[in-house]
Amino acid sequence: MRPSRLPRHAMDASFWRDERVRAVAAQVLAFAAVVAVFAWLVTNTAANLDRLNIRLTLGFFDERAGFNILQTPIPYDNNSTYLRAFLVGLVNTLIVGVIGVILATILGFLVGIGRLSSNWLLARLATIYVETFRNIPLLLQLVFWAEAVLTLLPRAQQAIELPFGATLSVRGLYLPAPVAESALLWVGVAFLAGIAAAYLLGRWARGRQARTGQRFPAASVGLALIFGLPILTFLVLGRPLAWEPPVLQRFNFTGGIPIIPELAALVLGLVIYTAAFIAEVVRGGILAVPRGQIEAARAVGLSSGTTMRRVIIPQALRAIIPPLTNQYLNLIKNSSLAVAIGYPDLVGVFKNTVLNQTGRAIEVVAITMAVYLFISLAGSVFMNRFNARVAIRER
Repeated sequence: MRPSRLPRHAMDASFWRDERVRAVAAQVLAFAAVVAVFAWLVTNTAANLDRLNIRLTLGFFDERAGFNILQTPIPYDNNSTYLRAFLVGLVNTLIVGVIGVILATILGFLVGIGRLSSNWLLARLATIYVETFRNIPLLLQLVFWAEAVLTLLPRAQQAIELPFGATLSVRGLYLPAPVAESALLWVGVAFLAGIAAAYLLGRWARGRQARTGQRFPAASVGLALIFGLPILTFLVLGRPLAWEPPVLQRFNFTGGIPIIPELAALVLGLVIYTAAFIAEVVRGGILAVPRGQIEAARAVGLSSGTTMRRVIIPQALRAIIPPLTNQYLNLIKNSSLAVAIGYPDLVGVFKNTVLNQTGRAIEVVAITMAVYLFISLAGSVFMNRFNARVAIRER
């Protein structure tokens, strides 16, 4: 007998009961709604701009900027273009982001581990640090460091002499500038060769352990190769590097590497504020490690430090990295508060000064938003890939 066919309305009903069909339909409708809203915004904006006789253009990038910038890590003067000013602000923002992320991570991990210490005083000090700095608005902390602390430094004429020819004053921290000779290139080649040798050594050590079960101190030997080869090359070549100390000229220093007070205040504020949140992330990740793992490590005779490095931290990273990514992104976006203390970041240079001089509000704001969006997305992609490497892989 041939199976009886279902009525058409029964087939339609069963079609819409399929969860996959409903999921695809919901995504299509959501995508269509987003496209419709975006199209309406673009059309409405274009109509309003046309009514006001405003034309969008990036031609102002080639015009002369006509203003100076306090910190210029790349060549720039007041005869440079607005494009060059934009690049200076972008590089200044990236400098703060990279330095801030590194220092905040180190400080946050130390404070987070300190909160779990068996030492009563250390744990209480770490708790006071976290509860104090994470509950004070970041803007107030930046103003405090810039106006209440760094302004108390002596004038340039009474600058504090630091080791190796560095000086500290209200003008900032001036470090000796390196003057490299051509032979220094071989030191860089030796450094790259050390990295390659350490990588090959690590692969050999893992293969050897898999075959024989014997461990090789690849980490310590690799570090010796990475840093030992360049140092040995540097000494053999007769130290092809000199240092130019800063020189006082009436009211300020010339030469050397200046670290302006605005940069120091911004980095201090961002690092201290963000590290308080990272400390809580680290503490939560460590507490997420099962107690049995710690007891097993102690049962085989591992010390507290080795247990933390070899057992607890590697497992805690799986819980730490996702919220840690959010803190990194927050630090980079919070760096835009630099405008409050006069540091020439992307917002201060491009969004404020360039916008005021050119009047191209839409273009300047859109480009600034796009740059921060790109930096945040790039950071998210990198951290997500790192998270995927340390995540638990189920069979």
